[in-house]
Amino acid sequence: MPEPRDWDREWLELSAGALDAVSRADTLEAVEAARVDLLGRERGRLSALLKSLKDLPIEERKRLGPQANALKDAIEKGLESRRKALDAKALDAGLAAARIDLSLPPPPWPRGRRHPVSETLREMTDILSRLGFALAEGPLVENDRNNFEGLNIPADHPARDVQDTFYLRDLPLLLRTHTSPVQIRHMEANKPPIRIMAPGRVFRHEAVDASHSAVFHQVEGLYIDRRVTMADLKGTLSLFMRGLLGPKAAIRFRPSFFPFTEPSTEVDVRCLLCAGAGCAACKRSGWMELLGAGLVHPNVLRFCGIDPAQWSGFAFGVGVERLTLLRLGVPDIRMLYENDVRVLEKLS
Repeated sequence: MPEPRDWDREWLELSAGALDAVSRADTLEAVEAARVDLLGRERGRLSALLKSLKDLPIEERKRLGPQANALKDAIEKGLESRRKALDAKALDAGLAAARIDLSLPPPPWPRGRRHPVSETLREMTDILSRLGFALAEGPLVENDRNNFEGLNIPADHPARDVQDTFYLRDLPLLLRTHTSPVQIRHMEANKPPIRIMAPGRVFRHEAVDASHSAVFHQVEGLYIDRRVTMADLKGTLSLFMRGLLGPKAAIRFRPSFFPFTEPSTEVDVRCLLCAGAGCAACKRSGWMELLGAGLVHPNVLRFCGIDPAQWSGFAFGVGVERLTLLRLGVPDIRMLYENDVRVLEKLS
């Protein structure tokens, strides 16, 4: 047990140099080293002295304890003050080193926004979700089975030609020509009732013009349940189209043929670009074809393991870019993909 005079000697040596050591710390690492040396739990010199107080007589503890605690408080305040001073010095150095780029545009800075096609796609899926359709997705690279065979498309159908479809070299795969393979995958993996929408990118070997592109987007819908009729299809599509184009949009249904639906229909909308007068976008007809639809063919249901005697349904597919043309008054689909910021700013 140290004698009182020994404690006094250690106390005098510590108190004489402790605050000076703190004030001389010129980096944050040095400040931390001083803290460990003085106040560290294991090896701190002042901490050791405070622990040794219990071995002194009560009179010495009453005299020396307040002095030690006062020094501890002074050291802690000195350490905190030194940390703040060094942090402020580092901040000042960083600000002094920073350079202002005079070539940057002045505020307000331009803000990013959704691409017009992305915005249309978002609104389409939002409307369909409110109509009860759940989201379903599938791969961009498909096989012949899901892209053609499961959809009742015969082997000699023109859609299977290389003039219309992008086939992968040396592989029995292709870039999907529509999002209908998502329907096949979903019907095989799930039992009815089914109500899904399948948005996504598709690929067709087409000549690019004012209303066609080799790469574009589709949203397809599928509804399978008991006693589904054409009336259900027409009601759904009427709500869907008028939700996108406004309550006064003129819509017509025309008989058509698709291998995967029977009966089939095409849905046109009066061209909003020319108000039906005729333009390049609507091929001078006054009407623009937006989607194909129909009741799901029994062969498609059987292919997916669904009994057509018990279940029926409808399916439809709509091009996102064509809807974007109509909604924004864009005369040429190529304007959406030329990446001209001036054009996109006006369309957004």
